[in-house]
Amino acid sequence: MTSATVDSPSSGSDSLEIKRRDFLYVTAGAMATVGTAAALWPFIDSMNPSADVLALSSTELDLAPIQTGQRITVVWRGQPVFIVRRTADEIARARADDGNPDLIDPMADAARVQRPEWLIVVGVCTHLGCVPLGQKSSDPHGKYGGWFCPCHGSVYDTSGRVRRGPAPRNLDVPPYTFLDDLRVRIG
Repeated sequence: MTSATVDSPSSGSDSLEIKRRDFLYVTAGAMATVGTAAALWPFIDSMNPSADVLALSSTELDLAPIQTGQRITVVWRGQPVFIVRRTADEIARARADDGNPDLIDPMADAARVQRPEWLIVVGVCTHLGCVPLGQKSSDPHGKYGGWFCPCHGSVYDTSGRVRRGPAPRNLDVPPYTFLDDLRVRIG
């Protein structure tokens, strides 16, 4: 005699009910995710730079009029960029300090420039964002011949390396490319 077990009608119904409930939870969660993404997309898209900002994302500059020892300031992405045509003395002075153990943010001069006579750095102090003095001949250049931040006293050398003060790192070097001997594109 064999006996067979018969499932009660309620046990099969419970299993089916759980599957329906799981399906509804997953479907509701997916729809909520899609709805949230659709609602947030305009906000996220508004954070992209506008067309006028993208147009300023690179700046081309003719370096021919810049004399040896002269410093100029150009604007790139709304920030000042210091361009210096360094003298042989400034280059030698920067390279002499390459191995100095007192550098706050040690970096060789050769790693900061593509061509020794041209130094291109973002002219914003890395401490709190002030613009350092030193672009004009009448400005204080600090002990190391570079720049002096009047806000909190950071001092930079002729390679844009921080030498003294609260600034935690060197002046930033923007991405740039020499298009030929006397033309550069920043950005």
